[in-house]
Amino acid sequence: MEIPLLQDIIVIFSLSAVVILLFHRLKLPPIIGFIVTGIIIGPSGIIDNVFDFNIMSNDEHGIDYLAEIGVILLLFTIGIEFSIKNLLMIKNTVLIGGGLQVGLSIAFAYFIASAFGYDYGEAVFMGFLLALSSTAIVLRTLQKDNQITTSHGKASLGILIFQDVIIVPMMLLTPILAGNTSNVGMDLFFLLLKTFGLVIFTYVSSRWIIPKLLHEVAKTGSRELFLLTLLLLGFAIAWLSSSLGLSLALGAFLAGLAISESEYSHHAFGNIIPFRDLFTAFFFVSVGMLLDIDFVINEPVLVIAFVVFVIGIKTIVTGFATFVLGYPFKTTVIVGLSLSQIGEFSFVLSEIGLKNGFLISSSSGDFYYQLFLSVTTITMILTPFIIMSAPAFSKLMLSIIPIPEKFVKGLIQVPENKPEILNNHLIIIGMGLNGTNLSKAALSAGIPYIIVESDASVVEEKQAKGYPIIFGDATFENMLSEAGIERAMVLVSVINNPSDLYTIVKNARKLNPDIYIIARTRYLIDVEDLYKAGVNEVIPEEFETSLEIFARVLNKYLIPKSDIDGLIAQFRTGGYQVLRDVVTNKHTLGELEQSIPDFEITAVTVGDNSSLAGKSIVESGIRENLGVTVLAIRRNNTTISNPSKDEKFLKGDNVYFMGEHQKCVCAHAVFTGDPSSDCNS
Repeated sequence: MEIPLLQDIIVIFSLSAVVILLFHRLKLPPIIGFIVTGIIIGPSGIIDNVFDFNIMSNDEHGIDYLAEIGVILLLFTIGIEFSIKNLLMIKNTVLIGGGLQVGLSIAFAYFIASAFGYDYGEAVFMGFLLALSSTAIVLRTLQKDNQITTSHGKASLGILIFQDVIIVPMMLLTPILAGNTSNVGMDLFFLLLKTFGLVIFTYVSSRWIIPKLLHEVAKTGSRELFLLTLLLLGFAIAWLSSSLGLSLALGAFLAGLAISESEYSHHAFGNIIPFRDLFTAFFFVSVGMLLDIDFVINEPVLVIAFVVFVIGIKTIVTGFATFVLGYPFKTTVIVGLSLSQIGEFSFVLSEIGLKNGFLISSSSGDFYYQLFLSVTTITMILTPFIIMSAPAFSKLMLSIIPIPEKFVKGLIQVPENKPEILNNHLIIIGMGLNGTNLSKAALSAGIPYIIVESDASVVEEKQAKGYPIIFGDATFENMLSEAGIERAMVLVSVINNPSDLYTIVKNARKLNPDIYIIARTRYLIDVEDLYKAGVNEVIPEEFETSLEIFARVLNKYLIPKSDIDGLIAQFRTGGYQVLRDVVTNKHTLGELEQSIPDFEITAVTVGDNSSLAGKSIVESGIRENLGVTVLAIRRNNTTISNPSKDEKFLKGDNVYFMGEHQKCVCAHAVFTGDPSSDCNS
């Protein structure tokens, strides 16, 4: 029996694997690869036109159904990730920043659309589409470069969270905006009533039903049953939402939210991720398949103009919302550019709009819908490149536009904290986990130090705790001077942005050619370039962790510490080349020879019946008679290391001794007073 959909899925998976591999080599997000796959296999793509495969021609709704499941699972996992506690920590960014970004985007689109003759509903709906950015692409790009914890990463995350939540009411309002109702007030009332009822049902379930259900399922230890229960909850509440005339997406989000506050949320999230990724792939492939390449070829100027328009408007609007939050100008530009695309949920919303008569008409056909698809797809594909170039673009703007100093630093200024005059001190750039630990170590060692941090909230928090920290962007020479770069002995950078790091090194060398610079980087590939830029020592995280583990392994094998230190030093001096090369032989590394003697170290408690109790080490003749050496005795929470020959064994002592395996077994029996042993003397 031939199943056409199965054949199409095989083609999609095969091509996706090739494209994703290529995108991985290019260090681009796989989501973009899925969109490109969809474009290639779509009705106007290469596969259809050249090879005449006609993907999904036999079941035109097949990919749509799979994509719909992807949307449900995507919102389900967003709900599971959504934590009220975590939200409160960045509530200003989410509510103020996100609210401003969405509100201004809708308002701007409304006025532009109204000026071109569109009615109220259409104009607001266009604002909905414009306001949303791509959570999946932006966050994956930021995570790949370890920029989530940066100031622009936190701001982007907060605004995206608001967008992910606001999509639900947007979906509910779209039919009303389309005028598909005779009594707007009554329909809106019933819509809110049904939504409120579903929320109450979900809340009650999350407090008294779902936790008990998941607890009973978890007790079985069956991973399959736990996963099946999760999917059942997600799809059941989504179906209930749809049956009430609401959206599947709302139900899926509420189902995830019901699980998010339970103790099983992390386990649930880990179980759902593979399914979400699989069906989300279908969603992004379907996005690419919807794009008509012929439309882009026939209307290149119009498409490019709208792409530039959308990126420009969203950069300005999002940047302004970020600026109002008090972030410095550089951060506002980076956040604006990072969120300048139209996102995946705009596609979901556009489907609802199509069903209600938006984006398509009898006179224009699907012209506006294809324009929307073209612009959205292109902006999403451009996103990784835009994010990568955003820091350089922000610096360019600062160099060519005369921006007031107050705006450069941000609207909300941290109270001036003039650092004391220091000499031969340490400058720490960045107050993340590494910066915090380094500052504590410097304080313990009595080394004078100062921290430069560009996140105003972090600076205020640390200043309140007494840290010598100043607010500012360390890429500027004046901030390094403020930190006393000319008098400093060492500068350590622990920031995550590579382009900023190079600028800091260049300016630091200019202001103080003799300063010793230590820089942290995530990847070994940056080490050589950083040395060329003027860094004295580069710490690549991915290999330093490996070296520390390796050192502890060698220590367990009783390799002398001097040999371990020498080997680690060789690794570092050689630029970690040993760890980078593929092992092709079984020779030992360097001159280190592993020689493990046939002995062990063990511990035993002196028993009540032991013949050794009350005897000193020399009296017991333990070395001569049993062939073991006592290393330490632990008594009443006190450890006696390398005890003297006159030290006595007392009942209850923990004795640590060393010797050959068989002799240790015998000594163990003597210390415990085992009457069945032949070793007792």
